[in-house]
Amino acid sequence: MSTNRPTPMPATALLAHVALWTRDLDAASAFWRDHFAADIGDLYRSRRQPGFLSRFARLPGQQVVLELMQAPWVAEADPQTRVGWAHLALSLGSQAAVDATAARLDAAGLLISPPRQTGDGLYEAVVRTPDGIPIEITV
Repeated sequence: MSTNRPTPMPATALLAHVALWTRDLDAASAFWRDHFAADIGDLYRSRRQPGFLSRFARLPGQQVVLELMQAPWVAEADPQTRVGWAHLALSLGSQAAVDATAARLDAAGLLISPPRQTGDGLYEAVVRTPDGIPIEITV
């Protein structure tokens, strides 16, 4: 009799990267580089999927990287169609860091919600990428 339980992941499995679609790879790369000091890797052009481009963005001190991906089939989507993920939360380590980052991103026109204590006890602000994807910046 089958229980249909998934096979557990090996204890050594590590998250290697998180990928997100963008309509503008250059703008997304600049966003992560300029506002979060990410090291942006070389441009990759797929030979198998014409028009597919990507770059890896590594945040300082992190092992997991972001793969920023662009392709014609994403750019052609309805402008209201969401790209990327629902949101990403980045822990900055202190309220002062959240405040400073929120102020910098507010000056760039990218602040959605100013720093505040949330109902679930977090101190956070919400900013957006050039594609409009929310990022919670927290302690």
